[in-house]
Formats: sequence, structure tokens, C-alpha cells
Amino acid sequence: MIRLGLMGGTFNPPHNGHLHAAACAREDLQLDRVLFIPTNQPPHKRLPEGSATTAQRCEMVRLLTQGLPWAELSTLEITRGGASYTIDTLRQLAAPDRRLFLILGADMLLSFDTVWRDPSGICKLCTLTAYARNRDEQQLLEEKKRILEQKFGADIRTMARPPLPVSSTELRNGGDLDRLVPPAVAAYIRTHHLYDRKITEER
Repeated sequence: MIRLGLMGGTFNPPHNGHLHAAACAREDLQLDRVLFIPTNQPPHKRLPEGSATTAQRCEMVRLLTQGLPWAELSTLEITRGGASYTIDTLRQLAAPDRRLFLILGADMLLSFDTVWRDPSGICKLCTLTAYARNRDEQQLLEEKKRILEQKFGADIRTMARPPLPVSSTELRNGGDLDRLVPPAVAAYIRTHHLYDRKITEER
């Protein structure tokens, strides 16, 4: 049985925080692989002005995961087109020889039954995994876990791990590339002048 982790998002841009969360899930859940799945069209929000293109977001994820035998880019949602709904992705990936683990941010689990499409169907197809950033958030996740288990019969793992203090918004607003993303991703952002950065030539 292959234990497959799934990490979705806009990855606009992908950063070390994404890698950290995936690596923690791989260790904690003994995953064989983690798929990084860029959304085609986020169903609940628009990409901000000045975002990278779909092709650029995918290439940055490829660069983020290169050299890691357990991590890889999946363009499944891009290829499918339209709005990207997790339930559709899970249905495409489900197989008798796979156990699927959906890796979520704490905020995503807390809004799971109010925002997501077909939460009951999602719970039938995968194990939900979320990480708390502090003790208070861990308590909130545990309370939500009990609600979702009773409501949907969900299989949920909530764990506490110190997160890396980084966000895609921070990077788009001029955050330190060399600290927040792998070198290959930083070089790509600079080369393609993404997020309206002023590029300084190294001498």
C-alpha cells in the first residue's frame, strides 16, 4: 500500500514553509511520496494582481522539489482545468493500492465543513492532516477534529510542530528570497522579474 501525501495550493510562490510542512508530514505519517499540486483556479479567491502565471507557478514547484526523491510536482488540477476542487482531485488519485493523506493548514481544517465542496466525500477518500502552530491552535484543532469525526466519520491527524515563519504573501511583498525559498526558486523569481521585484545584478 502506497502512502501518498497531497499538498495543494496556489504556490504563488512556493517556499520553505511548504517544504517544511511536507517533510514533517512525511516523517510523522511515514509517507512514501508527497505530491505538490498547484491549483488551476482557486474556487474561493482570485490570485492577486502581479501573480506568477500558471506555468511559472508549476516550474517553481518543480524547482522546489527537485533533488527530493519523495516529493514531486503534479499538474493534475492544471490539466483538468476549471476551478480546482479537492474532491475531484481525490477521486482522480484514489486507487486500491493507495492511501491518501491530505495535508492542510490549521485554518483550512477549521473551515473544512463550512467552505469546502463535499466534505463528506473528501473524508471518505483520505485522511486529513493538520499542524498547529501553538498550544491554543492545537486545542482548536482537537475540538474541530471531534466535530468532524462525529459528523463525517473522518480520519484526522492533528499534530503540533513549530512552523517556519514564512508566507507567500510575505514573499510577494518583498520578503528575503534567499532566506525564504530554496536557491533555485529564488534564482527563477529574479530571472523572470516576478512580483515586480527590482533586480540587482551581482558583480
